[in-house]
Amino acid sequence: MAVYIEQQTARAAGWSRATAWFSAVLFITAAISHRFGLVETPAFIAVLGLAAVLAIVALLLAAISFRRVWYRGDIGGADLAKGMFLALVVLVPFAITGYRSFVSPNLSDISTDTAAPPPFVKAAVGRTPAMNVIAPIGEAAAKLQAETYPEVTGRRYNIPAERALATVLALVKKRGWHTYEMPQDASSNPEVTVEARARTLLLAFPSDVAIRVTDEGNTAYVDMRSASRFGRNDLGDNAARIVAFLDDLDTEIALQAGTAPVE
Repeated sequence: MAVYIEQQTARAAGWSRATAWFSAVLFITAAISHRFGLVETPAFIAVLGLAAVLAIVALLLAAISFRRVWYRGDIGGADLAKGMFLALVVLVPFAITGYRSFVSPNLSDISTDTAAPPPFVKAAVGRTPAMNVIAPIGEAAAKLQAETYPEVTGRRYNIPAERALATVLALVKKRGWHTYEMPQDASSNPEVTVEARARTLLLAFPSDVAIRVTDEGNTAYVDMRSASRFGRNDLGDNAARIVAFLDDLDTEIALQAGTAPVE
């Protein structure tokens, strides 16, 4: 009987290691495939869920055999340790995401102008009808954004709109964002919007970006909007993207013209 129980313990530990390895390989393969466009985002999210479930199963299998391996010295300790370690590594990104979701406001569409945000036109083709891409951001969402991200504001520059637009396009290209269509010349249009698709750093989740350059005569005003394509909580990514982009725009225009934003 003791030999049989020891075999069962070793078998559970072995399955823990094998399941954890499969979960890790599945996670990495799916992440790489999604980044290079080989897997669509909905399918990628489903695979991530499967990888998390497998990692949890691996931990449960490890827990089954842990007591006997620890207290009675049954065989399977190495497999048990490997299974637990790999499963925990796979679950770390999910734990971080859960924490960020808990501390971040339930927002996925951020704009420097919440009353009349830069519209998505070309980008709207790839978004679901449930995603509000044209209408103003709701009053409750706008209030929550203002309270949480007061630094998300537009910029006014003492330069021609053509120069502001050229600098915006250069920064978009530098970031590797995909532009849906080159905008019209700012000299013939008082308001030009650049639409692009950005992706998160690690898992490449897509967000649509709209940057509006308004010609005010002697100055140019820049508004920016960033909206996630999937999920109701962007974990703060869209606000961070807007702030980082506009800060870089401030720096670039200051270097080019020796000026700073008016407000």
